[in-house]
Parts: sequence; C-alpha cells; structure tokens
Amino acid sequence: MTTSAQSTPVARVALVTGGAKGIGAAIARRLAVAGHKIAICGRDEEALKRQAGHLAALGAAAATVTADLRAADAPDRILAEVEAALGPVEILINNAGVTRDGLAVRMSEEDFLSILQVNLVSAFALARRCARPMMKARWGRIINISSIVAVMGNAGQANYISSKAGLIGLTKALAVELAPRNITVNAIAPGFIATEMTAALPENIAAQYMSRIPLGRFGAPEDVAGAVAFLAGEEASYITGQVLRIDGGMVMS
Repeated sequence: MTTSAQSTPVARVALVTGGAKGIGAAIARRLAVAGHKIAICGRDEEALKRQAGHLAALGAAAATVTADLRAADAPDRILAEVEAALGPVEILINNAGVTRDGLAVRMSEEDFLSILQVNLVSAFALARRCARPMMKARWGRIINISSIVAVMGNAGQANYISSKAGLIGLTKALAVELAPRNITVNAIAPGFIATEMTAALPENIAAQYMSRIPLGRFGAPEDVAGAVAFLAGEEASYITGQVLRIDGGMVMS
C-alpha cells in the first residue's frame, strides 16, 4: 500500500509574504531546503535581494517582488509577477505583519484599519486569488501566521490582535470551503519569537513574557519555520482548520 507520507517529495512553488526578514526569512529558507521554488515579497528591496541570494545558495529557484501590502492592488500584482517567474503558487504563507501599538481609547481608525489591511485583508485577497489554481490542481496549502496574542489578549494592541484573531477565523472558514478540493488551510500562532520586532520591546516587558514561558527561552524563527514546512508537506495532508501554538507552553488549553 502506498500512502501520502511514503510518496516522493514534490518541488512546488511557495510564496512567503514578508519573506525577507525574521520569521518569514526563516520560513523561506526552510522551504528552500525542502526543495521548493520560493517567491518572497516585502517593502525592503535590498533585504529581498539579500534573502534571494541566501535562497540561491541553498539551490532554490527564487523570485522577489517589492510591494507594500497597504496598497489594494498589491496582492494581484504580486501574484502576477510570481506566476510569470515561477508558475502558480501552490503553497501560500501569509506571514507579513506590522504593528502600530497604542491604547484603544487613543487609537485612530486610520491606525486600526491600516494594520488590518496588511495583516488580514491582504491575506484574504492572496488566499482568494491563489485558491482558484489550487482548486483546479486539486492540491494546495495555505498557512496563515497568526499570533499567540490573538488567543490571550494584550494591552495596547487592539488593531494587531484583531487582525491576528481575524486570521484564525479566516483559516477556519477557508479550511471548510476548500477541503473538498484537497486544499488544507491552517494557522500558526507563534509566541515570543526573537526577531527585530520583538527586540524593540522594553526590557521589563520582555522579562514579563519570559517569566510565563515554561520552556524557559524565547523561540527562534526556525522553530516556526519547521512547523510551517511540516504543514506544507504531504505528511500533513489530513490536517486542516487547525491553530498550532508555538509558544514554549506559554498558553495551554
């Protein structure tokens, strides 16, 4: 008997938003090691070029798209350029995320909506656009990078948490809709991962997080990347609609 776990790995086209730095860069490298073709997008053209060099050194075909996901037409432009360079996206990683923190009573609607545009609305637009060729091929993987704060809450991040909680809802809705076409949709909720974003936190706040982590260390981007690679592979073909927490045990249910 042949099972999906025993089948030969297939090289596919993967798109990682925010793939030039931090968690996104680690995901891109991990998927490259798995033999996939990698497209990355982001706002920093120089960082994208450096990351493309790293991917090429790993032997991966790589493409970059400089884009600002705050622009409504960015998802369509990104996918058009990726499809022209590498082919239809078969693995979509909605990783791009930005913050603009502040207490809710002082937060403007502009600050609230701009975070949702990048973190949630663009993810929906990319997933909707990618779903059509995935449905035709009857294979696809969509992985949304949420956050542990989406399930635990946090002061001063009403916009960011709303966007990350929305990604969990989007994940579950798409998982049900796309399952009949052999497309899985899952979310990952990282905890405190050591990146440029978390490095900007005040020392006392970082210490508070550390005190709540049973494993006694902050996570590394590679901790998230390994889980993404698993969910993107054939071995995870019977997993969909799930939220995988990678937080060192900080939040348990």
